[in-house]
This record gives sequence, structure tokens and C-alpha cells, in this order.
Amino acid sequence: MNFNDYLKEVDRPFHGWDFSYISGAGRMQSGLLPWSYGSMARNFLHGARAALDMGTGGGEFLEKLLPFPLYMAATEGYAPNYPLAKERLEPHGVTVVPVENDTLPFENARFDLVLNQHDSYDLGEVKRVLKPGGIFLTQQVGGVDCSGINDRLEVPVNDEYAKWSLETAEKPFLSPEWELIASGEAHPTQRFYDIGALIYYLKAIPWQVPDFTVEKYREELLSIHKEMSNNKSLDVRQHRFFIAARLL
Repeated sequence: MNFNDYLKEVDRPFHGWDFSYISGAGRMQSGLLPWSYGSMARNFLHGARAALDMGTGGGEFLEKLLPFPLYMAATEGYAPNYPLAKERLEPHGVTVVPVENDTLPFENARFDLVLNQHDSYDLGEVKRVLKPGGIFLTQQVGGVDCSGINDRLEVPVNDEYAKWSLETAEKPFLSPEWELIASGEAHPTQRFYDIGALIYYLKAIPWQVPDFTVEKYREELLSIHKEMSNNKSLDVRQHRFFIAARLL
């Protein structure tokens, strides 16, 4: 494929939160984390009677955590994902609710487990819907995630997220209201093997480079493409952290 062929990846549709089009083909690969969010989530679900998954995307990940508690709910704020999540999760008895912000449309003390993978949250709302003794498990994308892409495209990291880290997010959980069960932070490598994979990724995650178009960044993309054509991948560092805490 030539460079212009790869540019057409920007028109490839992206559904839910599924990167298998590039990751499944080995065109993008990510390093291992020292923890497994899925293993922790599954373990906590096993002991729960009512659980909530915040920002479920298209429900792809949550579906893999079956079986669910007696009551399982999920929220999704991105309108195109909502019907996908309903179609995937409702046959398993999951209540899927659309949201427009971090307000959670549930009664007080409704859940004994709240899951959150890569979604924003209002900790006051999380506390409100958790029962005393309930657990909040979140894995977050840190503020300097894949900043190497920004460096190559000569775009600054978004100031709104730049300081989002374990140190910042963990502070409220050190208060007497919470018992911090576990936490961790890591910066594994994410590797792109062809420029089409990078273009597809940037279209799917518009907050990485908010003004991204292949026309605007054509020269920078061409420079990276030439390097990749010589069997040199683009390696950048991800930024991930997790927190597991119990409401006292």
C-alpha cells in the first residue's frame, strides 16, 4: 500500500470501543500492565448483588465479565454507542441507561460495586450511589497517555488532562471516608506498525489531537510513514493507573 492508500483509513468506521480492526491484525500492539482490571472486576462482581458499569462503550468489555449479579446496570454517554450497548447487554439482563454528564441516574446507595474503565467520574456521585462498604474500581487513562504522538505531530498535550495521574486521583481516597484497597500506575509501550493504524487510532480518539485531519497533518504523517516503510515502528508510552477503594 502507498501513503495515499493509508490515508483512506480515516474513513474507516469505528464502533463501540473496539480497536480489533488494527489490534487484531497486529497493526497496533500494547505492552502488558502489571495488573488486570478484568480480573479485579470479575472478582468483585462475584461478591456483588447490584453493580454498575460506568461508560460501558458498546458493552464489549462488560459482556466478557459474565455472569452478572442479580442487578446489573450500565451507563453510556456517547450517543452512537448507546444502541450498541443495549443490543449487546440487555439480553443478559443489564439495564443500559444513557447519560449526558457525570450525574448518575440512580437512587442513593443502590450499588455495592461501581466499575469504571476509562470513563470520567464525579466522586460525589459515585459515593452517593454506593452502599456503605461498597467498592469503587476504576482504571483511568493518564494525562500524558501516548504523548509521543503529540510530539511527532508537534501538538501540545491537552492541558485539561495533562495532570491527571494516580497521585492526583488517589488523594480523595486517602480520607477517612474511604479504605484504599489497592492502586497502581504504569507506562507500557504502545506500538504502531503502519501509518494507517495511527490514522485510524487518532480518528477514534479525537481528544489526543483535537484538530486532527489527514490534510492538516499530511507532512508529519508522511515523515512517520517513511520511517515505518524502513521497518521502524512508532513507539509511544501509554499512561494507565487504577484505584480500588471501599466506601466506609
